[in-house]
Amino acid sequence: MKTIVITGASSGIGAAIARRLGRDGNNLALAARRAEPLNAVAAECGAHAMAVIADVTRREDVERLRDEALRAFGNVDVWINNAGRGITRSVLDLTDADFDEMMAVNVKSALYGMQAIVPHFIERGRGHLINISSFLGRVPIATHRSAYNAAKAALGALTANLRADVASKGVDVSLVMPGLVATEFARNAIGTPSAAPPQWTPGATMTPQTAEEVAEAVAELIEHPRAEIYTNPASAEMARRYFEELS
Repeated sequence: MKTIVITGASSGIGAAIARRLGRDGNNLALAARRAEPLNAVAAECGAHAMAVIADVTRREDVERLRDEALRAFGNVDVWINNAGRGITRSVLDLTDADFDEMMAVNVKSALYGMQAIVPHFIERGRGHLINISSFLGRVPIATHRSAYNAAKAALGALTANLRADVASKGVDVSLVMPGLVATEFARNAIGTPSAAPPQWTPGATMTPQTAEEVAEAVAELIEHPRAEIYTNPASAEMARRYFEELS
């Protein structure tokens, strides 16, 4: 049994991860802004799950989440920064508010999580920090996602830097890169939803995964930590082809 914190746990990938890890009897501290759906997910995850209403773009809320998890369970073994939001806006149409929102939700929230929990991991000599990114953070081919792509690329860089900083301290740091996932993500993005999935590489499209498939990949990652994973088996080859086209 592990104690696991998951942000953005009220729906989509976060909720699927919570349900999957809850089935294994783990202690779960689940965070999101919306109380009703978050409480419903926590109830599905069993007696060892707690809901913490929090806006993870606020540092004080993230620190409170950490403190409530430690108070309830005594320690934290795994922290999953999953909260995120998309955008449907081209680069030339981005406003200051658009860009600031993308960075706050997709990068700063994760930074707050890293800074809140990793000192606890270092003190214990063990722990696993997982940042949920996106294939678009590595291969920014969906131009209508613009600032979202940029934010996830920034998250990837921060994750790699943190991994290097704690390499000798017993702390695992992982980046998870889902591709297209069948959730409400696109509908909740800033701007008008895109009518068609993007072309990821010339002549190829990515088949959507379910949130449950992503959750299964995360559960496997917790059991066998790695630096980075693509949740879609086709993603690595698509990324390779993309960078070959650039060279």
